[in-house]
Amino acid sequence: MTDSFKESALKYHTHPLPGKLEIRPTKPLANKRDLSLAYSPGVAYACELIKENPTAVASVTSRGNLVGVITNGTAVLGLGNIGPLASKPVMEGKAVLFKKFANIDVFDIEIDETDVDKLVDIIASLEPTFGGINLEDIKAPECFMVEEKLRKRMKIPVFHDDQHGTAIVAAAAIYNGLKIVEKKFEDVKLVVSGAGAASIACVDLLVSMGLQKKNVRMIDRTGVIYKGRKEGMNPWKEGYAIETNDRTIEDAIDGADLFMGLSGPGVLNGDLLKKMGEKPIILAMSNPIPEIMPEDAIAARPDAILATGRSDYPNQVNNVLCFPFIFRGALDCGASTINEEMKMAAVIAIADLATMETSDVVAAAYADEKLKFGPEYLIPKAFDPRLIEVVPMAVVKAAMASGVATRPIEDLEAYRQTLHEFVNQAGLFMQPIIEVAKKAPAKIVYAEGENDDVLLAVQAVIDEKIARPILIGARHKIEITIDRLGLRIDLDKEVDIVDPDDNEKYEEYTNLYHEMVGRQGVSVAAARKIMRDDNTAIAAVMVANNDADGLICGKVGRFDFHLREIMHLLGSGDKNQLVSSAAVLLMPDGPLFLADTMMNIDPTAEELVKITEASIDLVARFGVEPKVALLSHSNFGTSNTASAKKVRAASELLRNKYPNLQLDGEMHVLSALNPMLRNTVYAQANLQGRANLLVMPNLDSANIAMGLIRSLTDALLIGPFITGLRKPAHIVIPSVSSRGIFNMTALTVADIHAGR
Repeated sequence: MTDSFKESALKYHTHPLPGKLEIRPTKPLANKRDLSLAYSPGVAYACELIKENPTAVASVTSRGNLVGVITNGTAVLGLGNIGPLASKPVMEGKAVLFKKFANIDVFDIEIDETDVDKLVDIIASLEPTFGGINLEDIKAPECFMVEEKLRKRMKIPVFHDDQHGTAIVAAAAIYNGLKIVEKKFEDVKLVVSGAGAASIACVDLLVSMGLQKKNVRMIDRTGVIYKGRKEGMNPWKEGYAIETNDRTIEDAIDGADLFMGLSGPGVLNGDLLKKMGEKPIILAMSNPIPEIMPEDAIAARPDAILATGRSDYPNQVNNVLCFPFIFRGALDCGASTINEEMKMAAVIAIADLATMETSDVVAAAYADEKLKFGPEYLIPKAFDPRLIEVVPMAVVKAAMASGVATRPIEDLEAYRQTLHEFVNQAGLFMQPIIEVAKKAPAKIVYAEGENDDVLLAVQAVIDEKIARPILIGARHKIEITIDRLGLRIDLDKEVDIVDPDDNEKYEEYTNLYHEMVGRQGVSVAAARKIMRDDNTAIAAVMVANNDADGLICGKVGRFDFHLREIMHLLGSGDKNQLVSSAAVLLMPDGPLFLADTMMNIDPTAEELVKITEASIDLVARFGVEPKVALLSHSNFGTSNTASAKKVRAASELLRNKYPNLQLDGEMHVLSALNPMLRNTVYAQANLQGRANLLVMPNLDSANIAMGLIRSLTDALLIGPFITGLRKPAHIVIPSVSSRGIFNMTALTVADIHAGR
């Protein structure tokens, strides 16, 4: 790696705080009462409950979601025996992956001990602390002994990721690879380069899936492991010692169907590959340099299927596809161990996920790759958010079926929903809107019909049956994108296409457009050009002409350009109606609506009333009780500036009009979001609890607030939603994901269903 990369890596670890982890409380500790609940005397009640019922520890402490990542630093990544202290950055990194991918908390523990029995004693003594143990970077053969002894002594899952994580992901790749080349486990010949912990665990798992031991040739530094060999042997290698005359890789690889490398670079070459059987599968997993570079392998064997441990080539065998999710499932059902049934379930779940169409997150992260099930896409990508949904569910089912779940999950559908909520925070929040949309699917036109995210969204729209999509774009370009993304959209049956260069309604749309905007300085010639070049204008004309019921645009181009055409053609047309916008930010403690985030620069008091009314209606449509705060720099009369008076007047008008609504202002944002603080300022406020709709005094404050929250938190943005148009139309922001477009589609259809 370059010096600049090294510098960046060190800066990453040192700034703004040293390391990659911190501990934060999950409960408030703001006063003496909080202290008495958190510690003495309140904590005694939780202790007594656990003493009476040990299983209650999972409900009153963090143990049920806490994993110990433990090492002695004897086999750290490609660095070798660097000791426990130097291994700590790696263990912290592992902890980050657990949290990022599966919301599992971790204590990393680095132990200065190499004696197997002493190390086992230390780790076993930690059982009261953890719901599971992830062993990491312990050298072979000691890692086998440590895990075996711990599994016998401990009643919580013990998982050596270097062994079993690698094995599960490699097995998933091989499972799908054999499916592609139409070969069976029981028939294939496997050559394994490397006889360490990971290699042996991989072969063990493959054998449990049907691979015949007699067809395995395991090779270490000494050569092929065979019956009677004495040099460099141990009990685990002995398990794969077979009767054979093969002594070298040159001997062993003849006619092999599968090569698996967990050894070092340069083990394979083109000549050796040419000796393998038809359509060989090659897992060259040595890092950073594999046993053979993929381009060299394909040059020698164009029919080969390749996987490596590297992220810059297709089919990365990455343990992160497995360990967070198998632990997620094991912890959630209180599994006493991670058995073979659970491992096998994880293999199949990971493998099957690769056969599904690509998610929007994955498509965005790997934009240059063709993510369609096949030789270059055997296993999912590490950032596929669906892993957290499918793998833990499979693991839980296997744990319960095999009798190792101490807290069986009775309602698996509810459990799946909680996993799905972690995958996509917007899912449950949007569900009421989606259900409404399903009742009366409408025709929705997408201005950017060739865009990747739009087409990914359209696939979901079709699957959920919430709309009949109309795509504006060139059919051949749409077809290419659908194929590249591996989608199932049938352009002849499931969607309609409007090609601006070949639109049978071009003259009709041109005439209608000019009729509607001709008095705004748009000539006939300009109208003709716009109906060829401006997809948003075409979409708006289609809605105005009732050829579509609503439109989605904005994925490409500036918001104001899209808004101009929509306002020209679909504006309110009603002096009493105000076109405004609102957005939703999904926060850890619930949704937060902001208005007006995109439209009205400096609304009057009367306009603030209309903005608030439209936003209240929006909040209610999501099944949320509106709790409205009109914000200002003034806090219940502390200022008499023009801005404060404006917000105060709007608040008074709204309170008089809606006396039963939880609404008040003008107030500081702190007063809106902190009920205790608000009550110290004005105890009679017509608002209880935390506000969930913040009405801003002007566009600057709304836009700044939304940007700050998005930048400083992990809040998920839904919207912005435009209200007050004659017909439903929404402008997304360019950074929106396909899920965001899907959500906007659902809202648009719901608007249509409601007659808005």
